[in-house]
Amino acid sequence: MFDQFTVVTDPVSDSVALSAIFAVLPLLTLFVLLGVLKVKAWLAGLISLAVALVVAIAVYAMPVGQAVLSATEGAAFGFFPILWIVLNAIWVYNLTVESGHFDVLRRSFERVSPDMRIQAIIIAFCFGALLEALAGFGTPVAITVVMLMALGFRPIHAASVALLANTAPVAFGALATPVVTLATVTSGVNDDSRLTVDTLGAMIGRQTPILAVVVPLLLVALVDGRRGIRQTWPAALVAGVTFGLAQFVAANYISVPLTDIVAALVSAAAVVLLIRVWRPVTPADLGREPEAASVPAAREPAEAELADPGAVRATAGRRSGTTTAAAPSLDGPGGETPPGDPLVSHDSPGEHRDPADSGTHRSDAPRVADTPAEVARAYAPYLIIIAIFSIANLGPVKDALANEPWTVKFAWPGLDILGGNGNQLSSATFTLNWLPAAGTLMILAGVLTALVLRVSAGRALRAYGRTYVELRYAIVTVMAVLALAYVMNQSGQTNTLGAFLAAAGGAFVFLSAILGWIGVAVTGSDTSANALFGALQVETAARAGLDPVLLAAANSSGGVLGKMISPQNLAIAAAAVGMAGREGEIFRKVFGWSLLLLLFMCVLVALQGSPVLGWMVP
Repeated sequence: MFDQFTVVTDPVSDSVALSAIFAVLPLLTLFVLLGVLKVKAWLAGLISLAVALVVAIAVYAMPVGQAVLSATEGAAFGFFPILWIVLNAIWVYNLTVESGHFDVLRRSFERVSPDMRIQAIIIAFCFGALLEALAGFGTPVAITVVMLMALGFRPIHAASVALLANTAPVAFGALATPVVTLATVTSGVNDDSRLTVDTLGAMIGRQTPILAVVVPLLLVALVDGRRGIRQTWPAALVAGVTFGLAQFVAANYISVPLTDIVAALVSAAAVVLLIRVWRPVTPADLGREPEAASVPAAREPAEAELADPGAVRATAGRRSGTTTAAAPSLDGPGGETPPGDPLVSHDSPGEHRDPADSGTHRSDAPRVADTPAEVARAYAPYLIIIAIFSIANLGPVKDALANEPWTVKFAWPGLDILGGNGNQLSSATFTLNWLPAAGTLMILAGVLTALVLRVSAGRALRAYGRTYVELRYAIVTVMAVLALAYVMNQSGQTNTLGAFLAAAGGAFVFLSAILGWIGVAVTGSDTSANALFGALQVETAARAGLDPVLLAAANSSGGVLGKMISPQNLAIAAAAVGMAGREGEIFRKVFGWSLLLLLFMCVLVALQGSPVLGWMVP
């Protein structure tokens, strides 16, 4: 049952082609259940994991004990470090909702510029990138779409803008969790010493920054067509260029986990500075869109359950009337008394009007005067996170925390698997970096945030417990998908698919980004797509004589473009704007952009795999 197992590539009649038919079954099961039958992600993940185990045991002759242990190691990696980051990052966000400072932050953004096109750049692109950097897994879409609606965007526009903006930062999201996952699954199947977080992050940092230059221009085009590009191209170009440059520099020379944080802050600062000396002509029809009458109420967990791993309902929070602290109405702070001055009503003395019941235009809405101290507190959580992670990534500190007792590495108990070369698989060694782990640092940031925002210990603990409850299905989903990836990798199923795809030869360098795009489009997560296809990309590269670092990075960079069309992210956006059941409308808005950007990425990767841009590969 626990006998040693050696990975094989062609278990069925010594044929790679016949073996590939069985090896692809777990992936086909996942794709069909999610994409066709629309089964809930956690259930689809568990069923697909069961299929992978059956194939590993029945077709690849993997001992039952080894197969189960492989799945447990994958599930453990899914929780730590992946979910450990997401859960604690979202807890920090929930603290801002709990204290009411989320609305202060929203109003601060609104005051930068009344132009909705500029707001789309600052909120969806810059602030969305910061949220992606800190939490990822659907969080930016869930939060920014509500903020955009609160500023007057039509639901369909808010959803489309948030989805399109959530592209360039995704590969480095959740403190580079997709890159960490990619390095983990690829280093176990290839001896190339470059398959590390730093080198893969550097390669991705030479692909997605080019994409980032284009995205803000597409955002203003989505909001206001050709007129938007003509009138606001300076702001869009400044946002894209500064983000791309900062992303490149951070990924290659500063810190891979901090890449998106640096890029988001630099880009936002550049746009704000530009707006101080230049303002676009704002057409009257972009002052307030009439369809945006209110922000939808919070959904109950069972009603608003979303399939995306780590997805957070932006409307989850303290409920008051028909809105919540995290889902403010268009005309006020969403039912809670915000920090600073109380909401001033235009009604008769003695009367109080619930802002959620008002359809008043923005020009008639009462304004909340936030004090400078409250605005500073609203930004404090993000500054705290940046400070903590910056200190933890200083050379001496990072090196010290990488050693025992802060970081412990051990062979997964009972797991005894040899690769085709006769050596133990490196993926069978588990790294428990309990103190320097990003999730642990987020807990420290959360404690300091609670102190700064004056959230009592009891309220902070209750918010922490609610975060786990809200993400209970996401926890199962992520752990199941990572368990599936480990079983496929350690049983040889991924090797088989790699050998089969290697038949495409040099042409695969153009197709590699498409594989990542498909993975994210189905799973809704760049992390999950890297776990599923990262090893496959490297195996194919080795067999086809291509660069494994380039193809592994292309899987992640191409995958970010599938984020906007994944059923899970579409569900997040639709639920947040009250369009549940109308995901098809949003899909049609963004599908063309997704294909166009994917083609751009395929051409870029192909050029990087040729003498033309081959110098870009580290």
